[in-house]
Order: sequence, then structure tokens, then C-alpha cells
Amino acid sequence: MSVLPRDLVRVRGPDAFAFLQSLVSQDLDGMVDGEVRWSLLLTPQGKVDSVFRVLRVRDEAWLDVEAGWGQALAASIGRYRIRVRAEVEAVTAGWGLVAWRGAPPAPADLPADVRALPPWAVGAVGVDVVGPEERLGELSGRGIDADACERERLEGGVPALGTELTPDVIPQEAGLERRCVSFTKGCFLGQELVCRIDARGRVRRRLRHLRGPEGVALTPGATLRLGDREVGRVTSAVPGVALGYVRAEVAPGTSLEVEGFAGPVEVAESPAL
Repeated sequence: MSVLPRDLVRVRGPDAFAFLQSLVSQDLDGMVDGEVRWSLLLTPQGKVDSVFRVLRVRDEAWLDVEAGWGQALAASIGRYRIRVRAEVEAVTAGWGLVAWRGAPPAPADLPADVRALPPWAVGAVGVDVVGPEERLGELSGRGIDADACERERLEGGVPALGTELTPDVIPQEAGLERRCVSFTKGCFLGQELVCRIDARGRVRRRLRHLRGPEGVALTPGATLRLGDREVGRVTSAVPGVALGYVRAEVAPGTSLEVEGFAGPVEVAESPAL
């Protein structure tokens, strides 16, 4: 059964969208019922706190986030809820996702409490259906399993919380500014650093694809070396493809040595998110 765990944070009340607009990196103005936008919550220092999809459900904001991270996201948002008419609720039990792939691209006649979202990975055909787990059972036969989802994530260059996205990561290092940040909206939490880096165009490291032999998986945490220099580390891997942070001066196409691995791996550009 391919109902995968997922977390939801609901923000509701008369000030819900105005409150989020002042906090998150994405411009949420003008969203209509059913519309989805990708966003970040940053720390005041401009580092990644969380990444999520924002779905408008009537006058509520549903923040779709990785399983195990809903409570943390709700707590981070809640710290700034001062004299605001908005409630923040984390749904972490009994909530799930079916990664519906192939044709038709989306199931028809979904219940009101079940919604379809565009997949994170560029090029994935289908939708991610989120809702109460008991309502997703009949759709689960069309869902890919957790292993297939992880491969799709890595092939698509999508960073995950806790692996690629740790408290020291700047959005541009992971390529998240391309989909998750508006540089034309008003102020948001952590904006100063993100905009300064956008103006200067420089970061010290970048999230890259690491291509090794088919059927062989690199070890997360393994050191990447160019000659006698350490230039990065592997963050996530499945056989044949991995993600890792590599120093920005190491160009795509470069071959690197990997700790504990016989043979070189090639650095490749990750697809745009």
C-alpha cells in the first residue's frame, strides 16, 4: 500500500494569508482556491528553517511539509503570531500522501478534504495527493512507493529537510531561490541575506548531482575530494545517483574521488527546482 506519511500545517483565520505573507519567502498575494506555490520559512539570519508547498483551501493556508517536520514548522511560525487573528495547527498523525504518477495525470472527483498538488521534482508526470490516510486508501494502487519517491527526489535534485537542508544552509546553496523565493514582494523573515547573495551572485558551495556507476550507491556523509583537497560531502544517495554539496568553484563535469568508493564520480548540474 503506497500511502506515504506526510505532515500538514493549517493556518486559518481572518489574518491567515496576511500573516504568512509577512513571514515566508514566497509572494502569496492573489492566491485563489486550489492554487499552489512553493515557499520557505527562513531564520532571521537567512538560513533555511523549512520548505513547503502552500495550498489555498478556501480561506485557509495548507502548508504541505515532509513527515516529521510539521510540529517544528508550526512552532516556528507560531513564534511570530502576536496580535494576529490566525491559528496555526500541525496535523502529524493520520495524514498521508499518494504519489500518483502516469496517465491520467490526476484522479477525478477527490473528496473535499483531499487535494492534489504538483510534484516537487521537475519532469514528474502526475500529482501528489494529500489528505487523511483513510481517504487515500482507494488511490494507493496508483502511488509509487517510498523507494521510488526517493529516487525521483534525487533525480530531480530536490533537497530534503534534515539531509540537504540543515540549519546552516542558505537557499541559494540548494537552488531553492529559483522556485521558492520572490525578490519582488515586500519584506519577509531572513530577506536581507538572501537578497544580498542574489545581488552578489556568489555562494561558497552548491548542491550538485553526483553520478556514479549504475547499481552502486554512495555513502551519505562520505567526503568528496579533488586531488588532495576536500571539496564537499555526499548528503543522500540511491544506486546510480546522489546529491551532495560541492565547493562552488568545482564545475559540472569534474570527476571527484569519494571516500570509501573505488572509482571517480562526476559532478553534474542539478535540474532547476
